[in-house]
Amino acid sequence: MKDGSSQYSNTNEKILKAALKVVDQATISGTRMHLIAEEAQMVQSNVHYYYKTKEDLLEGLQEHVLNEFYTLQDTLKKKSGDTLEEQLHVFFQQKKQMITRKRDYDFAELDFIVQSKINPTIQGRFQTAYMEWRDSIREILIRFCPEMDEKEKELIPYLAVSLLEGASIQMLVDKKDFDADGYFEMAEKIILGHVKDAADRGKG
Repeated sequence: MKDGSSQYSNTNEKILKAALKVVDQATISGTRMHLIAEEAQMVQSNVHYYYKTKEDLLEGLQEHVLNEFYTLQDTLKKKSGDTLEEQLHVFFQQKKQMITRKRDYDFAELDFIVQSKINPTIQGRFQTAYMEWRDSIREILIRFCPEMDEKEKELIPYLAVSLLEGASIQMLVDKKDFDADGYFEMAEKIILGHVKDAADRGKG
């Protein structure tokens, strides 16, 4: 950041929101700096003042998208009760809200996953984000199901994240027919049922 002024922050936010809209319309591979400048209603040189290259801007946009996920998760956690069911519910509620209310952010996340194959910085951020996602679920299992087998504690978060991300793909390819409410209700029941069964086996 070049300075700490609110004007800098507001302009940067404007650029990132414009970039998000361009990515939503043209995908990352079709995104160009001049398109972002046009969407932000500013000259391209101003965009380059904040981000020298498209790669710099995309890395900033990825961080912006991930922060949106973190912010929503934190908000939902503060509103949830202190039970196994409600703590796990946060993750399903968060993902459902992202794909139904903030679809542009969710689409950008999928596009960034593709880009991670060729951009080590983007890949590194995703590795960290996914690890933190799984760790958050694992901490709930450790807290509420301490007797659960360690292998179950390790694998259940992977399964949960796969179900959550699978919803994004389904929404992308078949938005018209995809029943988000039904999907998340069933996915949550699957994970919660497996968690309780694994906990019971651990008590065994």
